[in-house]
Amino acid sequence: MRMHQPRVSAQLATIGTLVVFMAACGGAAASPAVTPQGARFPVTVTSSAGTTVTLTRRPSRIVSLSPTATEMLFAINAGPQVVAVDDQSNYPANAPMTKLSGYTPNIEAIAGYAPDLVVASEDLGSVVHGMQSLNIPILLEPAAKTLDDSYAQILQLGEVSGHGTDAEGLVKTMKSKVSAFVSLVAKPQRQLSVYHELDNTFYSATSATFIGQVYKVLGLKNIADEAKGAATDYPQLSQEYIVSSNPDLIVLADTKCCNQNLSTVGARPGWGAIAAVRSGAVINVDDDIASRWGPRVIDFMQAIAPRVEQLEKQAA
Repeated sequence: MRMHQPRVSAQLATIGTLVVFMAACGGAAASPAVTPQGARFPVTVTSSAGTTVTLTRRPSRIVSLSPTATEMLFAINAGPQVVAVDDQSNYPANAPMTKLSGYTPNIEAIAGYAPDLVVASEDLGSVVHGMQSLNIPILLEPAAKTLDDSYAQILQLGEVSGHGTDAEGLVKTMKSKVSAFVSLVAKPQRQLSVYHELDNTFYSATSATFIGQVYKVLGLKNIADEAKGAATDYPQLSQEYIVSSNPDLIVLADTKCCNQNLSTVGARPGWGAIAAVRSGAVINVDDDIASRWGPRVIDFMQAIAPRVEQLEKQAA
């Protein structure tokens, strides 16, 4: 999923507080089911999108209509329970990709996989009502705004899939690695600036977005934050503004969609004078990794943090 206004405007949802809680089944006398993971069912979960789902048993036929949710489910070892994913879920390679769409959901097609749990990021095409009318549990996990939101969604998917222990372990590992990246970058006297490019028409992302928060964690100043007329979290910047902002670092998240790289950026009118272009501090990142809020954010930070450290040493 691309996370900017023209391509995926529906992803610009506000993330609220995530509430996860367990519910007893049928009164005190009922004995909750226990899975091999040690997770107890039934479980009731309410997401930040406001959807509440109750599962009486561990789901064995999960359909994911969200690429990020797909990555999370496989990362917590719930992959064997996933029977179908949408046409944008291209990672991991063994995810059972189908023609299902998360943007224009076909209720009958989804139901055709006989799911006992559906996970989506948006209520597009009234998919929530459609699933509920068929008594199919559905959970919405909208675009995260912060790393904590991402952690919470992983834990929540762990609850509903019966992989709570795996989810806790993944979150612990992610937090440890994030701390290591933060420790890697110092706090220089001059704050380094970054320009994040979503496509070659200069759409970017502010610090109000998930990817913008990652830059903030790494101590970078996002030039999109101060763009005039930036009415959205994903503003379209002008070439003149980008050149005049003179970012120390440029991150290209349009390497797959638009074939952008240091050479193409340097050939743009006036861009040769930008500090990042002069020093070669132009980083190519996988478009998908840079637009999803799942466990591969660690891969994204791995690509960014060492270069930030290098730039800081050069500026010292």
